[in-house]
Amino acid sequence: LGDPGTAKSQMLKYAEATAPRAVYSTGKGASAVGLTANVHKDPLTREWTLEGGALVLADRGVCLIDEFDKMNEQDRTSIHEAMEQQTISVSKAGIVTSLQARCSVIAAANPIGGRYDSSCTLAENVELTDPILQRFDCLCVLQDLVDPVADERLSSFVTKTHATSIPTSEVARGVELAPERSSLELGDGVGSVDLIPQSLLRKYIQYARANCRPALRGGTFDQEKIASLYVQLRKESTNSGGVPIAVRHIESIMRMAEAHAKMHLRDYVRDDDMDASIRIMLESFISAQKFSVRRTLRRSFGKFLSSGEDRVHLLLHILQDMMRNEAMYQTIRQRQRGETGEIENLEVQLDEFEGKARERRIYDVAEFCKSDAFNEAGYTLDFSKRVISRKF
Repeated sequence: LGDPGTAKSQMLKYAEATAPRAVYSTGKGASAVGLTANVHKDPLTREWTLEGGALVLADRGVCLIDEFDKMNEQDRTSIHEAMEQQTISVSKAGIVTSLQARCSVIAAANPIGGRYDSSCTLAENVELTDPILQRFDCLCVLQDLVDPVADERLSSFVTKTHATSIPTSEVARGVELAPERSSLELGDGVGSVDLIPQSLLRKYIQYARANCRPALRGGTFDQEKIASLYVQLRKESTNSGGVPIAVRHIESIMRMAEAHAKMHLRDYVRDDDMDASIRIMLESFISAQKFSVRRTLRRSFGKFLSSGEDRVHLLLHILQDMMRNEAMYQTIRQRQRGETGEIENLEVQLDEFEGKARERRIYDVAEFCKSDAFNEAGYTLDFSKRVISRKF
């Protein structure tokens, strides 16, 4: 849900071009039978035939619906079963069957009046009923806020895109690459670090969906944390309004955790996958509330959000403890050999440090070893020897 001009349709078009299987439709151009299934009489055989709609054609893919708020209420009601049960039941003209509709649904809608009002909840800003809003895993609010830096960057991007859309004679003959292609294929500037080519992203998604089946294991994540989160979400949704929280939101957390694990090509769901899923769910819930209560909600749900700063402090504490034990060991060794003098350098194995971090359910220490806090504490990493050292 977002204001006009926040590139909602562009995001849907990019998702359509990236997904291995995608079906795009609009609210005004889609009806109930167009989304689900249609039964009509064949003109040649004079028999009733069944044709699948957009949700059936997007089975094991993505169905993209633009202008979702422009659809009729009866047409929106027809997709309730598909979004909940992943099937479409048909009982028409003597044909009784059930079609598979195992697809993700990404919908874009405009708020009432064209602008999102932060003093109201999301349910009050859009003409959608609670049953359809509950069936989405997460709700994103896009507001067109005035930001001089972002506005200047956006205008420069649009101007550059139009300037480079017409190829020169050298580009037409194949002598030179187009500017937007050369930055990605030659790997210069920001393109080699932050941007992934769309073709590579498409192949990555196909590989992850075909080869990864993450499993939920009881010992890899905190089940009591999810239970207490659900209880508090139900309580806050009753007090503050907004989108009602139901049992299907627990299933949403599980699905997003599995998707996060699949994105990292893992075969099981870890605690950090569940933390990322909880963070998405809370951001979705808080952004759907009134602006006046968002800060209070962020403070009350702060215990469920593990920030990167907290992990840095915890990893620093683990590393300092390991260095302290190593200093005690080196001191005892010097006394046994009868040597005197101060210890100038301490070293700990990177594998041992990663093992200690995994005991605290922190599975990736690469970003910590590159952080400013790691360098400011006086630590250096020799990745070839897999050793963390500190000089005194």
